[in-house]
Amino acid sequence: MESALPGHDEPLRLRLLGPLAVSRKDVACALPASRKLRALLAYLTVAPQPVGRAFLCELLWDVPNDPRGELRWCLSKLRGLLDAAGRERVVTADDKVALDLNGCTVDVAEISTAIATGLEKLGASRLGALSALFTGDFLEGLEVDRCPDFAAWLMAQRRRFRAWHVAVLEHLVACSDGSDDKIFVSLEKWIALAPFDRRAHLSLLAALAARGRLQEADEHLAATVRRFDTEGMDAGTLREEWRRIRTGAMPSVRMDTTPPPEPSAQRRRALAIMPFIGEAKSDGLTQDIITRLAKLRSFAVIARGSVAVLAERGVEPVEAGRRLEADYVASGTLSRRSDRLVVTIELAETRNARIVWTEVFDEAREDTFLVLEEIGARIVSAIAGEIEAAERGRAVLKPPASLDAWEAYHRGLWHMYRFTKDENDQARHFFETAVTLDPAYSRAYAGLSFTHWQSAFQRWADRKSESELAYKAAGQGLIADEHDPAAHWAMGRALWLKGGRDDAMVELRQAVALSPSFALGHYALSFVGCQSGDPREAIGSSDHSRSLSPFDPLLFGMLGTRALAHVRLGEFEEAAEWALKAAGRPNAHATIQAIAAYCLALAGRIEEGRVFAAAVRRTLPSYGFEDFRTTFQFPADVESLFRQGARRIGLE
Repeated sequence: MESALPGHDEPLRLRLLGPLAVSRKDVACALPASRKLRALLAYLTVAPQPVGRAFLCELLWDVPNDPRGELRWCLSKLRGLLDAAGRERVVTADDKVALDLNGCTVDVAEISTAIATGLEKLGASRLGALSALFTGDFLEGLEVDRCPDFAAWLMAQRRRFRAWHVAVLEHLVACSDGSDDKIFVSLEKWIALAPFDRRAHLSLLAALAARGRLQEADEHLAATVRRFDTEGMDAGTLREEWRRIRTGAMPSVRMDTTPPPEPSAQRRRALAIMPFIGEAKSDGLTQDIITRLAKLRSFAVIARGSVAVLAERGVEPVEAGRRLEADYVASGTLSRRSDRLVVTIELAETRNARIVWTEVFDEAREDTFLVLEEIGARIVSAIAGEIEAAERGRAVLKPPASLDAWEAYHRGLWHMYRFTKDENDQARHFFETAVTLDPAYSRAYAGLSFTHWQSAFQRWADRKSESELAYKAAGQGLIADEHDPAAHWAMGRALWLKGGRDDAMVELRQAVALSPSFALGHYALSFVGCQSGDPREAIGSSDHSRSLSPFDPLLFGMLGTRALAHVRLGEFEEAAEWALKAAGRPNAHATIQAIAAYCLALAGRIEEGRVFAAAVRRTLPSYGFEDFRTTFQFPADVESLFRQGARRIGLE
């Protein structure tokens, strides 16, 4: 049996949905008239961590005369409103401000927690209680003049909670009792919030049909089609689904809210980037991100013009993504604070309004264009990584026989990143499934090439034959799409395996030229360069790959290549420290452990090196220096260094 919403017996309640309200023991508290004080209360309520006083002053006060004094006055008023005997709610420490709302009932906090937990896990009563919390827009009626940063934040919060309201209503409709006419209340709210959401209209049509109210359904469909036509949207899907409902193909109102399968089994996910809000350079940042993401070619990116039209009409990001049939939507803001540029970004799934990733980039703006370029590159790499991680997690939960090419590819990635022989074999199977389903899927060929590369590099199979298979799969990827950076990345790695170092560098440089935000391309340049190229350039490539993708599944390799580059420079202590970081990654394989053992030995840290040598031998009992030497392609003088290290720790 579900419990009621928590905290209802607590004395202090804050309501931010609808007009701001504070009550104590169910008695409304009189709020100060100051709009900035109310804005401050709302901002601190939502803030995930303490906020600096300087930031709050810039956010809400544009006057030069004593903004800190204004802030102190507001905080004193908030203490009078929120604090109770023996309990200070307004906390100030280290020039930062926070609210301690433990034990309070806060509507936006309850909703945020439910979204993070997963609406699909909740029953009808809980969803109904959440829906009742949406009594209006976020901070309805509150606007603060001449505070552009706060206005941008407020707009983003309103977008977020409208999208979450839609998600709650959608799940509430999906689990409602088909005989309960209260479903129409939820449906009307859903359609009012998202008038072009096909699922809302189909749910309403199904509910009407289940009650025999076919004429009402026909009238609703006709009105909806006219509205879609006015917006230049195709309503053909609605007509087709209504014909199915009318003929009894879908008689139940308890509809599965999963979108209907695509006509093609090879559909790849799509992403919409909403125009960034704020500074004049926002448009340039938006276009840069769209261009960089399109160059990655890992998923479809909706054209800027299509998104801009909806943004100009004030359509919320998640709703815009649904209209454009995008699976993900990203939105953000760009603002200046003193001598800094601040970019906020949020990536959400349009299906359920779940936030996949959010980040704030706060950088000194010594060179605005350079800073925005760097931030844009990091955003692009992060979005690509987060979408890939989300799709990997989704694919692994589906029955293998039901996977389409996109899902089989991501299921392959899930297994590939475990870095064991058995998981690598599983990954190869799913990549082969993907290219069978979609012979033009270049990314799947790159994945297939990677599994053969791993088999050769880790000596899980014959190195020569696996190298040829890696090269063949990479070539098929280039034939499928020569503009895919991953195809050139796979070819570069395969050529390195075959001993073609110079040709490998050409392909890898082409990969990063096609997509400067392709983190694995920069990592591969570091991998080849740390062995036989310029070691300082290899360090730069390693650092750049990690700045683009700081949580990459191949992070151990990015760290390991830097360690090897330091060995080339004779910087053994630095090499040992970077090797330890690499070996500390949870998916680091035996070769990375061996790198740590040799680097520690060269740094004179013999006992630590022997610990890692023993760990390698537990995994590979016969492992020795010859295995290490033939795995890599070092010059003779570097091989001699590593041989000295091997002697010191008994790993020769």
